[in-house]
Amino acid sequence: MLSLQVALGRAVRRLRAAAGHSQEAFADVVGVHRTYLGLIERGAVNVTLTTLEKLAAALRLTPGRLLDEAVTERERIISG
Repeated sequence: MLSLQVALGRAVRRLRAAAGHSQEAFADVVGVHRTYLGLIERGAVNVTLTTLEKLAAALRLTPGRLLDEAVTERERIISG
């Protein structure tokens, strides 16, 4: 099963790209280093609630909605 951590990263990448942000520009908006954002998008790190809030705000979502997007991403990948 795909972890929620990986699904969140994929959701962040998809939403960031859909909003037209480069990874570097989005990292600046969020207030994290670009390499850390890359780790998040690859699902290589488990984000804190504070970082989840920052990601969601930068995407103009609530943290709950961002998590919903991650769950949807995971279900989409699992169902093929």
